[in-house]
Amino acid sequence: MELPKVEDLLRSLMQGLPPGLASGASGLREDLENNFRAVLRANLGKLDLAGREQFDAQRKVLERTRARLEELEKRVAELEAKSASAAN
Repeated sequence: MELPKVEDLLRSLMQGLPPGLASGASGLREDLENNFRAVLRANLGKLDLAGREQFDAQRKVLERTRARLEELEKRVAELEAKSASAAN
């Protein structure tokens, strides 16, 4: 995961701490930040996450596929209607 994202998550975690703990002794605060940062980097690095560009590219492929499927469904319905009217 990108460093800014880890830092954003770290900031959120630190803000979620009780006020006395987060603003208390600077040594404790630094230890918490360092431990949170290490845990975030270690665990987020294990995840198989797609980047924003990959996600957007796959979304576009899905949109095109969906549009093509709708076209094919419409065509099948038209062909079925023709077949049914020809059979009568």
